[in-house]
Amino acid sequence: MTRPESARLADPPGLRRAAVPARHRPAPGVALAAADLTALAVAAAAAGHVSLAVAAYAPAVLVLLAAAGTQRLRICMRLSDQVGRILGAALAPAALLLPWLPAGHAWRLAAWSAGCLLVARSLAYSCVRHARRSGLLTEAALVAGAGQTAVLVTRLLREHPELGLRLCGSVAQPADLPRLIGELGIRRVIVCLGGEADAALVYALRAARLQGADIVLVPELHELGMAVPRACLDEICGIPVIPLRRPPGSWLAAKRAADVAVAAALLCLLGPVILGLAAIIRVKSGGPAIFRQLRVTGAGRAAQILKLRTLPPQGNSDTCWSVPVESCTPFSRWLRVSHLDELPQLVNVLCGHMSLVGPRPERPYFAERFGRTVPGYRDRDRMQAGLTGLAQASGLHGDTSLTDRIRFDNQYIEYWSPWLDLVVLARTAARAAGSALGRRQ
Repeated sequence: MTRPESARLADPPGLRRAAVPARHRPAPGVALAAADLTALAVAAAAAGHVSLAVAAYAPAVLVLLAAAGTQRLRICMRLSDQVGRILGAALAPAALLLPWLPAGHAWRLAAWSAGCLLVARSLAYSCVRHARRSGLLTEAALVAGAGQTAVLVTRLLREHPELGLRLCGSVAQPADLPRLIGELGIRRVIVCLGGEADAALVYALRAARLQGADIVLVPELHELGMAVPRACLDEICGIPVIPLRRPPGSWLAAKRAADVAVAAALLCLLGPVILGLAAIIRVKSGGPAIFRQLRVTGAGRAAQILKLRTLPPQGNSDTCWSVPVESCTPFSRWLRVSHLDELPQLVNVLCGHMSLVGPRPERPYFAERFGRTVPGYRDRDRMQAGLTGLAQASGLHGDTSLTDRIRFDNQYIEYWSPWLDLVVLARTAARAAGSALGRRQ
């Protein structure tokens, strides 16, 4: 294998650098989940009460453990850093059992589960550390950076094989990270770049993360204590590192299920309102009440998006950025300000063209133009377009700053969670209600 020109690849003595095929990569995260499941089975048997409610308790605990990131393989395998989250995952679902189980049985199950989970995790961590020291469980790692911190991290990785990171080299320029990850089978990237992150670095790290590599950032001033929960940090021999969030992956299936359920319920509830508004538009304009327009709804995806018509047919609306105020009647202006004209898009959500929450879809002409000229715009396509988004819930809609909207959209994607969707929907509903009643936002 030839060495990539942009990387300074220096292998440890006796180590053969080679790509690791994806099918041969170790899956210790699965082993941690199996240990948790075994612990919960033992706890259920020890608690002495088996029922359908107890059977539902174990999956709830596993989901909470996964959501809290405790089933993610850490560099520093220290149980004390995870105790709080493990106990929380064991105790929280027990409260949901109280309607079906006596309180004593529910809390006894939770106590047994917490204890068994801690014992199982302690044993699993010991096995992982032993496997790492023996060279049986290693991850190909790459250090990104050229400063003193990068040199220090490189030395520590070579001196401490118990960390389980097999150093494949370092790269000063991150632009080639996605290519190197594929060529060398990299599973872990340690980023030690000082100074302000530029758009190229952000793009490279996002692309690298999509390839399945775990990415951790070494803070520029890592010597100072950070107001970050200990459980959220990892560590390389006394140097704190911050793991980047993984792409949502399979969690998007749950997002889609919620979209279908909520959109169907809202259509049943608001169907008469949509029909009434459409009838008013039909009577006032004498033309079609529904306006259809092709919009980009994600990477390589487009769909005909529905809206209540608020403007008479004019020019080429696909290439006209803003709507002239004088073209709107007072009723049409009220529909646009209150966003009631977008209610038919619930049909798009139900059909799978859109999500309830996500970056707003854009017309192909502008999507192509902004993708070429505006940094970060194409990164919005990582998530399916939505009926509303974090930018809209923050008051950024219509002819407002495109850069600000892109920043909010990408922040939503980076920090997506079911709870964030609920927050965005609640804030959007509050803003729409206030606008419909004529209140200033």
